[in-house]
Amino acid sequence: MRLMVALMMTGLLFGTARGVVADPGKPSAPSAQEDPTYAEGVNSVKRGDYSAAIHFFEAVIAKDDRNANAYNWLAYSTRQSGDAAKAVPIYEKALAINPKHRGAHEYIGEAFLVLGDLPKAKEHLAVLDKLCLFPCEEYSDLKKAVRDYETSEGRIRPTGKSN
Repeated sequence: MRLMVALMMTGLLFGTARGVVADPGKPSAPSAQEDPTYAEGVNSVKRGDYSAAIHFFEAVIAKDDRNANAYNWLAYSTRQSGDAAKAVPIYEKALAINPKHRGAHEYIGEAFLVLGDLPKAKEHLAVLDKLCLFPCEEYSDLKKAVRDYETSEGRIRPTGKSN
């Protein structure tokens, strides 16, 4: 009987933990289905068509300026288009709306590495370390990017990648 109770409690703990560590930076499918413009933006990012993605996410933000996910995608697309400096304040807007947005913390950290600002990148890595109760992809990715940057003495900087 004790074993059954222990197994049930473990199941409840992990079932609850899954909800706790759900990625606020990666929207669920229903939110993308609710706004076709947002969905088109995401599809554009996945295709690597960042100029189209920028157009779509700017349209989303024009309708909803409190959409942290749209700001994060807009900043990501801007950075992938080659303008990391312009992306930083857009990421900051996403983080002002949702300070726990793990995707925005990862990507702004990468933007700071592109710009050669290791201390700022490490600040966001530290935030992710606190936000991720268990190892999370955003923390692992930024940690690797910081490590690569440090071991190469700044020669290796983050490049484009898919989401």
